[in-house]
Amino acid sequence: MAADLLPLSSPRRVLLQARLYLYRRSLSTNLASPPDDSPTKDEEEIKEGRGVEKGRWLALPPFAAPPVDPSSLAKKMMFCGGGYPAGCSGDDYTTTALKWVRRCCPDLPATLVHKLFRLRQVRKNVASSTISYMDSHAEKMQSKRVSAKNAMMPGDVILLPATVQKSIVGKFDDASGEDDMKYMRSIELYRDTTIIVLNKPPSMPVQGGIGIKYSIDALASISLKYEYAESPRLVSLKLDRDSSGVLVLARNQFCASILHSLFREKTTGASFNDIKSASRVLQRKYLALVIGIPRHSKGLISAPLAKVIQEDGKAERITIADDMKSASAQHALTEYKVIESFPHGYTWLELCPLTGRKHQLRVHCAEVLRTPIVGDYKYGWKSHRRWKPVPFPPTIDVEKFPRNKLPFGLKSGGGSIAEKQPWLHLHCKQMTLPNISAALEHPQSLNDDDRHLSKLEKLSFVAPLPTHMQQSWDILSS
Repeated sequence: MAADLLPLSSPRRVLLQARLYLYRRSLSTNLASPPDDSPTKDEEEIKEGRGVEKGRWLALPPFAAPPVDPSSLAKKMMFCGGGYPAGCSGDDYTTTALKWVRRCCPDLPATLVHKLFRLRQVRKNVASSTISYMDSHAEKMQSKRVSAKNAMMPGDVILLPATVQKSIVGKFDDASGEDDMKYMRSIELYRDTTIIVLNKPPSMPVQGGIGIKYSIDALASISLKYEYAESPRLVSLKLDRDSSGVLVLARNQFCASILHSLFREKTTGASFNDIKSASRVLQRKYLALVIGIPRHSKGLISAPLAKVIQEDGKAERITIADDMKSASAQHALTEYKVIESFPHGYTWLELCPLTGRKHQLRVHCAEVLRTPIVGDYKYGWKSHRRWKPVPFPPTIDVEKFPRNKLPFGLKSGGGSIAEKQPWLHLHCKQMTLPNISAALEHPQSLNDDDRHLSKLEKLSFVAPLPTHMQQSWDILSS
């Protein structure tokens, strides 16, 4: 042994002998006593519910799998049982721990939920079969830390620190007044068991954030909940703050998953150049007033988009990507058609996005067609530097346009091309969707036979123009 070659006074030999003594002592102790199978203090409290009662843990409802896979159903509705395009196959829907927490606690700030997972403060209560020291099987409730991407299994219970209850976002009590609720319900275009469709007014944010007091998602949770236990939820296709028109909300998380999948399949199908076979099961039509006249009366814009950071390092903008190999580049397709051009140098366009990219229509109009949208100061600021208002013709009675004060700080009056600073003229005028409510009437049959989905009824929603765009329409048409 190397240790035997060391002199007796060697400190290294003394250290080795001490370590060997401690190792032999710990080994004999373990052999003499059975392993400690008793649960930890936290596990005992979780198993008996005392942790929740004492306020240490907040237990969410046990996870239950949905009756049908939302992703699979979305594919069947999108492609009507005719097979998936290249790159789209199989069922890929799973409910992760993050999704389940967001579903059960919609009032918790998303930043806090992500922080809890990042700091590993989220646990999952699962039942496991263990073998005791006497070789007898016992059922033991275990609390395990989980990551955001961990898949949920039926019966799993998520545990959060009870202190998160102090962070639940308040839904501003002053917004629950009868007049405010009446206004929110006045912009409702359609409602069934799965979706609520709104005609979003301009200047109202869809999603809350820093410095935003009123938003569609927060207001809908109070005014549009009706008899449902869950609040309405936003889905993938959101409108910009200054745009208006058809906006779809899901009435619960399950329906939101179906709509998310529908929009994703729409974008994926178009990205794989399968525009025709992806049919028009899901279609959106926008009306936009642009500065200038496109070279062609109609066409298909195929230009990838990428995100770039401004020089200040904070603001970002979307631009045409020079190379699809760029990490942030995304394929984007838009169909356009000229409705009418005017001597003033303006054109009404009908825009149909086949993909759902951020600021897709605004960038395609400004950088591809070279006709920026009126009121788009982010992507068409050069054209607006030379802006000259178009006066109301004497044939139009300006007084017929209402100037009523709107709730939630919304703009009222003005904003047309007769103003020095026109508002954004981009409006989602129509959306076509499959009737999800009808498809879910017999969910079990969807797993066995999807032939009837090819005959599934399609719902079409039309949103009237906002006042400022209607004024501009009247001015140019006079």
